[in-house]
Amino acid sequence: MTYKNICEGVFCSRINRFVAEVEIDGLVERCHIKNTGRCKELLVPGAKVYLNQSDKPERATKYDLITVWKGERLINMDSQAPNRAFLEYLQSGRYIDDIVFIKPEARYGGSRFDFYVETADRKIFIEVKGVTLENDGVASFPDAPTERGIKHLNELAYSIQEGYEAHVVFIVQMKDIRWFMPAYEIHPEFGMALVAARGSGVEVNAFDCIIAPDSIAVGSCVPVKLEPYP
Repeated sequence: MTYKNICEGVFCSRINRFVAEVEIDGLVERCHIKNTGRCKELLVPGAKVYLNQSDKPERATKYDLITVWKGERLINMDSQAPNRAFLEYLQSGRYIDDIVFIKPEARYGGSRFDFYVETADRKIFIEVKGVTLENDGVASFPDAPTERGIKHLNELAYSIQEGYEAHVVFIVQMKDIRWFMPAYEIHPEFGMALVAARGSGVEVNAFDCIIAPDSIAVGSCVPVKLEPYP
């Protein structure tokens, strides 16, 4: 996926979950943060960022914060980007062959999964999780406790009992990742739920992304390690 009207800025401060101040061409502007996670390791004063300028004059903020440099690593932090990039990947046929039907935002039980996919002989629920947390080349999820994420995993596992395939796909919004693992130190229950889900037949995959200031695309498969560090 590609953004329009990208400009460069310097991060100043986070006002609240949704709003930050950035310096653009010497002026301090307020921008919308398209990620409600903590992102403490990304949103640090002085970080170089890229923003998308809105073409809607009625908006309270004129810019959306899209990508940020963390050292030498460019990270997309738009929480809507993983689903959009993965949809393009699905439509390319590189993830599942011979797709005949794709339905985004598919309801099942008490959840709404990101995608429902059909082939001639397969019915598949797919939940996509965006990943921005990285340490020493290892990506992990979540960056904050997520009871909703556990619920999704449990219902994916249950759907297998009713004849569906179930996948959870972690879209790592950066490149050059050694492997993906659950963030046990942040939410151990999510890690244990992910292990249980895979044990129930849920397919667990992770992909890195090709990132530019104005684009994101699903890249290569990343190894998944579910065992916690000793």
